[in-house]
Amino acid sequence: HGYSAAAPRKLTPAPPKLVYAMPYFVHTLRQASRSVGKKLSRRILKLFMIFSPEEKQTAAERRLRGREQVRKLRQADIVIVSFGKSGRTWLRVMLSRAYQKMHGLPERALIGFDNFHSMRHEIPRIFFTHDNYIKDYTGHQDSKVDFYDKKVVLMARDPRDVAVSQFFQWKFRMKPGKKTLNKYPEDGREVEMYDFVMDQDAGLPHIIRFMNLWADESDKLRSFFLLRYEDLRAQPQETLRKLLDFMGTPGTQDQIEDAVEFSSVENMKKMEQQKTFWLSGGRMVPKDRDNPHSYKVRRAKVGGYKDYFDDQQVEAIEQLVDATLSPTFGYNRKASPTPS
Repeated sequence: HGYSAAAPRKLTPAPPKLVYAMPYFVHTLRQASRSVGKKLSRRILKLFMIFSPEEKQTAAERRLRGREQVRKLRQADIVIVSFGKSGRTWLRVMLSRAYQKMHGLPERALIGFDNFHSMRHEIPRIFFTHDNYIKDYTGHQDSKVDFYDKKVVLMARDPRDVAVSQFFQWKFRMKPGKKTLNKYPEDGREVEMYDFVMDQDAGLPHIIRFMNLWADESDKLRSFFLLRYEDLRAQPQETLRKLLDFMGTPGTQDQIEDAVEFSSVENMKKMEQQKTFWLSGGRMVPKDRDNPHSYKVRRAKVGGYKDYFDDQQVEAIEQLVDATLSPTFGYNRKASPTPS
């Protein structure tokens, strides 16, 4: 899809980093209090529905989470949508570094929703979402009408790689409650990787349905940018430059080069081991330091799904993608991506 870059926000000289250290810490505390409030409201809901069937409890929690997300959606300047394990944390670190260099922000600061905006109003409020629960609150299951008036970045990754990464997420990082909430195999159950990848509720078919709906609805959005993980890997500087232009916050070549280098796979793994962004919660913290599969940053390999299956399984996976995935993304064997 084509896009028109937003008018750049006017920049004022950035004060020294020390000026932002205290506001960032205060905002981090505010975010922590919000997180505690959300967890408390979910526990109260569970207590209130303790005698209700599990299906009703799950539906009620999904609606509650949807209400929380709709509030952010309405306030956001930019919405970045992705299916889980599509590279969102990598992008978050890259954008954080770009804004750090543009505005002199603390190097341990990781962009959330409005924390960077609160320090520098030129930085937009960015709502990162996996789009899991909003439809449960609004009732819009078969459209993206809730997003029509927003500037949306859809971060897409080859669904075959996503499905494999989701398997490791489910097996080594995902909390039991999240497994129930999103129809993943129950905690403790043994599932072969191929069976997981081909599962209708948790695997490739589910990922493809998610991607296809966004492809079908993209023309109805106020502004849309298709960001492919593979393009960001192959041409990181050019792709990041286009994204920042779309977001209305263009960067210099030096800022873009620094952001790309800072968010390299090697440095991301190093930062996760050192818990560089510990103030930002558990999104950049390994579950088990001795288990490489439990790290948020794992292999980041394009096409790595083939390493886990035999030839017959790979062919079945390929056929499923060819037959059901929209050609918009360019992941079918005969398709090329629609340019952003």
